[in-house]
Amino acid sequence: MSEAAKPKKRKRVNVRRPDVMTLVQEEVEKHFHSPIVEKLRESGGSLTIGKTTIRLAEQFGFCYGVERAIDLAYASRRVFPNQRIFLIGEIIHNPEVNRQLSDMDIVSLPWKELTEEYDDLTEDDVVIVPAFGAPTFFTEKIEKQGCHIIDTTCGDVMKVWRRVRTYAKSGVTSLIHGKRGHEETRATASRATGEDGKGHYLIVLTLEETEYVCNFIRNGGNSAEFLAKFDKAVSDDFDPQIHLKEIGVANQTTMLKSETEDIQRRVRLAIVDRDGNDENFQMFDTICGATQERQDALFDMLNKPMDLLLVVGGYNSSNTTHLVEIGNENLPTYFIREASCLESLETVVHFDIKKNSEVSAPNILSGFDKEEVTIGITAGASCPANLIEEAIVRVLALRGISRETIEKS
Repeated sequence: MSEAAKPKKRKRVNVRRPDVMTLVQEEVEKHFHSPIVEKLRESGGSLTIGKTTIRLAEQFGFCYGVERAIDLAYASRRVFPNQRIFLIGEIIHNPEVNRQLSDMDIVSLPWKELTEEYDDLTEDDVVIVPAFGAPTFFTEKIEKQGCHIIDTTCGDVMKVWRRVRTYAKSGVTSLIHGKRGHEETRATASRATGEDGKGHYLIVLTLEETEYVCNFIRNGGNSAEFLAKFDKAVSDDFDPQIHLKEIGVANQTTMLKSETEDIQRRVRLAIVDRDGNDENFQMFDTICGATQERQDALFDMLNKPMDLLLVVGGYNSSNTTHLVEIGNENLPTYFIREASCLESLETVVHFDIKKNSEVSAPNILSGFDKEEVTIGITAGASCPANLIEEAIVRVLALRGISRETIEKS
């Protein structure tokens, strides 16, 4: 093989040098730290001023994986101050964080498909793989281009990849609980085909879809109808008559834990009904620890009386959306991107997860102008503390309480 024909060597880069990380920590803290949030943490997550009580979930906001991804992205610019730096999609699902990276001239590349921008990458360029990871054909492309690669993929996501690769080696179909268009699920699905590309996967999102699959496992059915229902959610050449025989469940790490467990239970029972045993069923707990902690912390907080719940975070954040779902089952809940969504005591702009759009609605705070009120606040693993602080300050300002009063309390 000629030198020109040889594939370019993978150029993974360690940017976590002590001298760099000291500067990065200062910069990240400046952008995202919140003394008010820290004060609330230290006081047990509750703050009462006059007739207003703010209650903060015990676990909320940035997780370790998100912090690591942001640190690596910031470090990349310090290690490569004069080179072009690109990012596959978004580092995490939070507009404020991605804006900060854009301000550092880190350019977002398309993440749904390979485009001509990837052909233009050179050996001098730096490409950041986001916390969700990326499909194998993306990473293979940037390796082929010879780019410097900064991989920020979360460790919990890579655990899922190892699991689905194991399924593929054993001839077991990966049933992935997740959103078929989500970056992480697409990355996981690409690993579920195995190193030889012969493995198979099926992505399900809802219990309704799961029941359809379970019915097919028990009774068979129309393969064409099945494939139409799960368009773009199955591996190439997927045949439900063949590839539902042995199933291993995995999931997008940010899904609702109780729903994933329900899906596992239903699929196992369907296989037992068909086979008389569960030898053709496998499962492994692949819910992200931070996601689970934030869900559990919200359930704990809901045991205490509250008048409403604010969930702060990016509208395309999966783990944040599930916190909203939990809240909606218990009390008035508003999913807000940032403090400016709380326009007044009368109006709140929030994301309606059922309509999948931002809407403007009367704010329940308007009924508490002179009454005692308790407001719960939580945030997903991709939401920085400064946005949580701004939401707290805005809520109290609407109740006539100044930042200065908050800081002194």
